[in-house]
Amino acid sequence: MHPHPCEPAGIYIHIPFCKKKCRYCDFYSITDLSQAPSFIRALVQEMDMVCTAPFLFDTLYLGGGTPSLLEAEVIDSIIDAVRNRFKFLKAAEITVEVNPGAVTFGQLKTYHRAGANRINIGVQSFDQSNLDFLGRIHTADDAIYVLNASRKAGFENIGLDLIYGIPGQTVTSWLADLVKAVEFAPEHLACYMLTYEPKTPLSIARKKGRFNPLSKKIVFDLFETTLTFLTTNGYEQYEISNFSKKVIGSPGLRRSRHNQKYWSAVPYLGLGPSAHSFCSPKRQWNHRSVRRYINDLNNGVLPIMGQEVLTRSQRMIEAFCLGLRRKNGISFESFNQAFGVDFEQVIGDVIPDLEEKGLIKADQHHFALSQKGLLFLDSITEMFITHPAFSAGTRL
Repeated sequence: MHPHPCEPAGIYIHIPFCKKKCRYCDFYSITDLSQAPSFIRALVQEMDMVCTAPFLFDTLYLGGGTPSLLEAEVIDSIIDAVRNRFKFLKAAEITVEVNPGAVTFGQLKTYHRAGANRINIGVQSFDQSNLDFLGRIHTADDAIYVLNASRKAGFENIGLDLIYGIPGQTVTSWLADLVKAVEFAPEHLACYMLTYEPKTPLSIARKKGRFNPLSKKIVFDLFETTLTFLTTNGYEQYEISNFSKKVIGSPGLRRSRHNQKYWSAVPYLGLGPSAHSFCSPKRQWNHRSVRRYINDLNNGVLPIMGQEVLTRSQRMIEAFCLGLRRKNGISFESFNQAFGVDFEQVIGDVIPDLEEKGLIKADQHHFALSQKGLLFLDSITEMFITHPAFSAGTRL
């Protein structure tokens, strides 16, 4: 599967190893590092099998799992292997995801020398009780160490992830996390609401009544606190969970270029077990098994578990849902050109009511959720995608 040659695409590599599975996480990972050498050989084989066409890329993201569990020289070799096989723009964004407690200054220095120019740190919280609840292996001191070490290693583009909505969390305790994060002046902050993914230990414990999740009212208060605090402290929100540091004269400079591809339906290539690839209208995904992944590639077969070709109606729904997540919303002109419809004629009947309630902002060119509307993203999205125009598909 290859991205369109006219638009720079992204590459995501899934490194599926973790010291321990976090209680809330449903990403694919294993703790058996003995499979790492075979995995690396298979990963390079997968690259060799999909790099034959001269397509252009401008982002590389190494995620997981915990990429930093591999030796720094291995990460170096992966970055080198990618650059030797795929055509990258000179100013490409190269991100390595790291977890506190599982990375050293020496590793960070090696990543930087290897060409990585962005580091993304899974801090999640500076409060030890929150870290314990989430099942994280690190301490607040570990997080502080990585933030300082990343700067010292030469990284000028640092992303920091936090989680809110943790049982027992209050506006005051969440604000303390935000204040601490901003002290380190990361170029990017992702603040994710805790979700209870099916079959995760946290979801199972919740069903057994072992803790009480926060009420929607408190979660909304935490979200509003996030928006107010970060926007008054030099950050701009560009997606419902993502904030980048404002740079005078260069708006959007510190946004995650790679993640924007997911929200904008730009092509991306996924390598590694469970990784997804997308090039409209086709999406495909690899096996969620390191052993199956390795075996397939050893036999000269791409490790594809499944694929789908999206219908026009499905593509419109996805574009709409992803557009609602972005601060700049949906461009009527872009939507109309992409799908050959008049957006306002098709679904404009519900816009006045939402405007009157203060849930959306609309002008002649764009439609976006207001700050109040972002609090009700799920219900507004559901209202639109069940609209007869989308559900029937005939008018589209």
